[in-house]
Amino acid sequence: MKQPIRVALDAMGGDHGVAVTVEGAARLSTEDRPVRVLLVGDEAQISAELAKHRYDPAWIQVVHASGGAIAMDDKPQVVLEGRPDCSINVAARLVRDGEADALVSAGQTGATILAAGKTFQRLPGVRRAALASVYPTENRHGPRGDPFALILDVGATLTATAEDLVGFAVMGSAYANVISGTVSPKVALLSNGTEANKGTPEIIEAHALLSRPSALNFHGNVEGLDIPRGTVDVIVCSGFLGNVVLKMLEGVSEVVSDIAKDAYARKFLWKLGLTMLSQGLRQLKTMTDWKQYGGAPLLGLDKVVIKAHGRSNARAIRNAVKVAAKAVEGDLSGRIARGMLEVRGGAPIDPASGGPPPAG
Repeated sequence: MKQPIRVALDAMGGDHGVAVTVEGAARLSTEDRPVRVLLVGDEAQISAELAKHRYDPAWIQVVHASGGAIAMDDKPQVVLEGRPDCSINVAARLVRDGEADALVSAGQTGATILAAGKTFQRLPGVRRAALASVYPTENRHGPRGDPFALILDVGATLTATAEDLVGFAVMGSAYANVISGTVSPKVALLSNGTEANKGTPEIIEAHALLSRPSALNFHGNVEGLDIPRGTVDVIVCSGFLGNVVLKMLEGVSEVVSDIAKDAYARKFLWKLGLTMLSQGLRQLKTMTDWKQYGGAPLLGLDKVVIKAHGRSNARAIRNAVKVAAKAVEGDLSGRIARGMLEVRGGAPIDPASGGPPPAG
């Protein structure tokens, strides 16, 4: 019988701490296809929260971590080294030691990246790990018509070489294939022009490298206006640029929501117009609601790591755990490793299966 996927969840991480992580795990345990969740943190606090919810104890395990949580304003390296039994360290070790298959945390981003980087191994050929994120788009993607695409890096690697950007392209393509089911994801570099000679020296060199024959579905460069349009499935850039883009997209969605609320409260004609547009506004709210997308994967390591948003509620935590389980089931790390081999001149890779192309 197939063993269930096990996810180590940093129960103490995030703005809302143990209250939402426990609720998210409890909800998931009662679903038709639950995931076994290891709630890592203060055992007394976790048990007290569990008592408030209906859950299936067969799918939840509490693992005590005596070192507490890392606060958002803590210096990650200092705390990780000074408190080896803090919740994120213990959760990462559970995955490293084979007691869990994936790591999920809504805690401090820097601490999550550093703990994972120190505990797990980089995949062969990967020089720098990348943090990826989904963003809403006009065009739909994959067989389910997902209204979002992927951008990476968004903060793990501030400056990226051409080699790094090539690696990010492979990682993003594999993730889009596993999570969205897109058979051959369209991948592009973010630049200031679509021409091959536009962009920084790193982008120009990466364009040349990615243009070589391979199974990667490379679509050249895209500009900023292509981001909300969703002309490609995966956009590749440095972590500095990606983080600026991601925060801008989050800000725009929040401003649109605030403007709509203000207009509804102030003007009768605006209120009438917004009422007529209510279905479209609901669709916009759904598209820009990051809580339904699960979280940002940290790609390039030999273990699955999902960084949930710091403001995650129980639904977002539940979805982050489900995304982590799906990535494990789809052998995300293996697909990235095989993709890196292929772009470096190894055997061709079939984008649909992650293995050698079918004969003939």
